[in-house]
Amino acid sequence: MTGMTTTAFSFDNTYARDLEGLYVPWKAAAVAAPKLIKLNHALAEELGLNAAALDTPEGALIFSGNQLPPGATTIAQAYAGHQFGGFSPQLGDGRALLLGEVIDKNGKRRDIAFKGSGRTPFSRGGDGKAALGPVLREYLIGEAMHALGIPTTRALAAVTTGETVRRERNLPGAVLARVAASHIRVGTFQFVTARGDDATLRKLADYVINRHYPELKDQADPYLGLLRAVCERQAELIARWMNAGFIHGVMNTDNMTLSGETIDYGPCAFMDQYNPATVFSSIDAQGRYAYANQSPIANWNLTRLAEALLPLLAGEQNDDQDRAVEKAMEILEPFQQRYEQYWLRGMRLKLGLARDEADDLALARDFLVVMEGQSVDFTKAFRCLADAAEAVDASREGWLRKLYADDAALDAWLPRWRARQNAESVAPAQRAQAMRAVNPVYIPRNHRVEEALAAAVDLGDYAPFEKLLTVLQQPFEEKTEFSAYADPAPASESAGYQTFCGT
Repeated sequence: MTGMTTTAFSFDNTYARDLEGLYVPWKAAAVAAPKLIKLNHALAEELGLNAAALDTPEGALIFSGNQLPPGATTIAQAYAGHQFGGFSPQLGDGRALLLGEVIDKNGKRRDIAFKGSGRTPFSRGGDGKAALGPVLREYLIGEAMHALGIPTTRALAAVTTGETVRRERNLPGAVLARVAASHIRVGTFQFVTARGDDATLRKLADYVINRHYPELKDQADPYLGLLRAVCERQAELIARWMNAGFIHGVMNTDNMTLSGETIDYGPCAFMDQYNPATVFSSIDAQGRYAYANQSPIANWNLTRLAEALLPLLAGEQNDDQDRAVEKAMEILEPFQQRYEQYWLRGMRLKLGLARDEADDLALARDFLVVMEGQSVDFTKAFRCLADAAEAVDASREGWLRKLYADDAALDAWLPRWRARQNAESVAPAQRAQAMRAVNPVYIPRNHRVEEALAAAVDLGDYAPFEKLLTVLQQPFEEKTEFSAYADPAPASESAGYQTFCGT
């Protein structure tokens, strides 16, 4: 290919090489007129790629799938999954392809994959395409999560295809290039176990250990260690979601990674007004994946992983099933407690607490309680609390109080918080600065995301998308020129807001 010396990818495709039977070799569908609309230069450089050479028409050919670089081994991965509690023994990449793996500048193995690259054997009647709006949403939310310090897959590039995809209406088609630590999911293990293939199950577990948890290889029971390690990463991940007010929206087992990264930004959104029952997904009629349910659902999903691992936990003779279940339960039962410890660690930082005290859990929970039913914006409440921390008295509480329709409940909580802070020898200005470093002023406000997507999809105007992306990549630093991005939409506009899968 012309210019491949400057756009070369150093692929090393271990998944395709080592895990035969867990994928189908497949090619991306050719598209009519690929156009690169966004390249993530910083991520490209991190991956050891030449960003300048890729931000070209040649890059559009590569990221659309029309002209793949040498070394790419495009495959559709197989997996199963519980979707809203119902098990499907075969799902798989219905509109995605794994392009290959690269070793980044930090020595970490990373997947590069397409979304929206056409039908595969797993498409189940779908067209395998992606519309521009969901592609740009995933780009925005993934980069926002990364800037907030939450483990996540990330967008490398977005390309329009010059074609139309049919959803509720005709929409411009697009392809997303996504980077992940891996795309191995709880559903990948479920796929293998559902087929009773213990040999492949062992091969898959060994692969995950080698790739993500190499420290487990020398343990007496590495598969039990794998379950424990995945539970630990997920406990920390979900706690980070909750600390940021993020709602995934579709926590099916095929959307939970073994690496501990957030994956699949479909009907996701950040909460404005604090309400633990908040649901945005248009298809989650029962609130299964509501904000407050995310840690119990994570535990439920991990129980499904444990079930899939039972043949390995029972030993090579598979003759100790009861003990295998007991060992798994010993790991699963403390999950909620481990999640709560991570959540409280994050809340201590958000509340400006420098050390651990026994009453901190009640203090943190009660701050959320005093928000309920008050239409208090979750993100702004913590940011305003940082302003309040800048003084030892009530002189800086004005912005926080303005968020409440009735601040009587706040009146009871604030003295407890101040007494807790005053027990520590931290200067108010230093405390406020530390709080602002963890409490964002900018999140992907739902109305701003919708504005950016509508401008791009309906008008071909990417300026709102670019501006919003710039804001979200600097979430903690307040800037006058970004002030409009700090506010939620009026309640009358945000009421009933829904998000969609985008498929």
